[in-house]
Amino acid sequence: MPEHIDTQLKKGVLTLCVLALLNRRDGYAYDIAADLSKAIGMGEGTIYPLMRRMQTDGLVETYLVESAAGPSRKYYRLTAAGRRALEAQTAEWRTFADAVEAVLAEPVPGPAETQGELTT
Repeated sequence: MPEHIDTQLKKGVLTLCVLALLNRRDGYAYDIAADLSKAIGMGEGTIYPLMRRMQTDGLVETYLVESAAGPSRKYYRLTAAGRRALEAQTAEWRTFADAVEAVLAEPVPGPAETQGELTT
């Protein structure tokens, strides 16, 4: 995603993106952050608070997986509520994106249209 896209815009779709990633496969926060960094340019620092909030809201649950290379990793997976939230947010996103596309598709008015017709 281009660097000039506003951070607030990215944060607005972050939960939806995390839900979509976890719908594909369980993941740990660093892995999720790496995927989001590649996809939309969001850093690791924004993921950890979001994952805690999503767990508190009942959208994800955690489990530990032993690691030979260090401490156990905390993996996240969607709950039934998380899958319902994904469906609802996906529908909302598509409606919103379609509305934005419709606005962007409107022809740009020429100078005479924006300032009124000049009579001579």
